[in-house]
Amino acid sequence: MAFTRATGKHRAPSRTVRRTAGIAGVATLATTGVIGTLASPALAADTDNRSVEDTGLTRVITEDSLADRLNAQADAQDREAFEAAAKAKAQAEAKRKAEARAKEIRQAKERAAREAERRRLASFQLPVDGSYVSTGYKTGGSLWSSGSHSGIDFHAAYGSNVVSVGSGTVVEAGWGGAYGNNIVIRMHDGTYTQYGHLSSIDVYVGQSVEPGQHIGVSGSTGNSTGPHLHFEARTSPDYGSDINPLSYLRARGVNV
Repeated sequence: MAFTRATGKHRAPSRTVRRTAGIAGVATLATTGVIGTLASPALAADTDNRSVEDTGLTRVITEDSLADRLNAQADAQDREAFEAAAKAKAQAEAKRKAEARAKEIRQAKERAAREAERRRLASFQLPVDGSYVSTGYKTGGSLWSSGSHSGIDFHAAYGSNVVSVGSGTVVEAGWGGAYGNNIVIRMHDGTYTQYGHLSSIDVYVGQSVEPGQHIGVSGSTGNSTGPHLHFEARTSPDYGSDINPLSYLRARGVNV
């Protein structure tokens, strides 16, 4: 039986077609990753020479480094804020302590001043500074209507300054008969002191006086033989209630 060839020619693929198919295959292999495995050293070197910023791993590392720096900056700011707060707190505490100490010192000074003033107001002194007793208590003689001296006389030239021996209130200031111009003061402890034969009176009834405060000027008014200060200590403002003026003053710390 005879066979005959079908109509038409069976030709091998042309060179152009084979080349096109080869390129397409390479593209397919590259797409599937095979080309990466078979890449030549030159291709790998070319890949290594590309910028590291192009890789995902490098981006992660870069982002982590930035985050670390930001965290470090935040930590530093937190430390600075903490240190600033601690410093401000320490300064405030130091200021509070300084103010408290200043207040304590001020209060101590005020207490000391009040105590000093209290002692001063409770103190006693001579009615004529630097004077001495020229006639003693209960000295007898015809010069006194009662037959004896009801007080003591302090030596005092005419016009000498006369002061209150202590704190008190004036209860009499004027003419006192034989005492001449006289002053009677109720002292803070309830006793009374009297100052006689004054040439002038410089206080008024009801006036408060302090130790050493000027009350008058010495003279020789009333029943007197010469300028001096007659001084009495009494239990009441009236004549006849006299007590020993030397003992009175000495009991209150006056050196006489």
